[in-house]
Amino acid sequence: MIRKTVSLFALFILTSATLFAQAAKIGAWYNYFGNQGFGKGWNWHNEIQYRNHNLGGDLDQLLIRTGIGYNLTPNNNNVLLGYGYILNQPYIADTDEKTEFSEHRIFQQFTTKQALGRINLQHRYRIEERFLQDKYATRFRYHLSLTIPLNKKVMDKGVVYLSAYNELFINAQKEHFDRNRLYGAVGYNIRKDLRFEVGFMQQVARARTTNQLQVAIYNNIPFRKVS
Repeated sequence: MIRKTVSLFALFILTSATLFAQAAKIGAWYNYFGNQGFGKGWNWHNEIQYRNHNLGGDLDQLLIRTGIGYNLTPNNNNVLLGYGYILNQPYIADTDEKTEFSEHRIFQQFTTKQALGRINLQHRYRIEERFLQDKYATRFRYHLSLTIPLNKKVMDKGVVYLSAYNELFINAQKEHFDRNRLYGAVGYNIRKDLRFEVGFMQQVARARTTNQLQVAIYNNIPFRKVS
């Protein structure tokens, strides 16, 4: 039953990606997310996202983000202050030529987790101060994600799981809606704090809708075991 469920979910992702690719160009995001605990309640967030216009080699964005966080309660309710650098290489409208510009961000976020049976939910609220080439902008983000382990009751070593999220972006300035991302994936826990997943995301923005294959590694191995 578990294998059948995973196979059907994977088939859904691949079929959706194929159908969208027929109607619009499909891109790919290759992501690394690190979250290393240190001390009592502290964590270091680190990530690199290599985003492509196609399946590889045609850079859209290179995003590097880091930050220091603290758990307000044991292993939950994390507040974090961070910085992000983003290199953008978008195509000029109606041409085959690209332009390039950088963005610097400072961000603050609050993340809280909850469990509903086998369903693990996470809510993330983020505020971004964006320093663009010719302007400053503030943006709010709400990210709701879930994971469902299939072959065990908890997210432990050797678990095959389903993952999904939706994230809404709202600008503080006029034209408040910025974008929305909807994602579904299949993942595998190499160990309790190290996993990878493959999924598909559709991003709806004001100007266009894009579709991306995503491959991600999540490394939560702490620097040292905290007693």
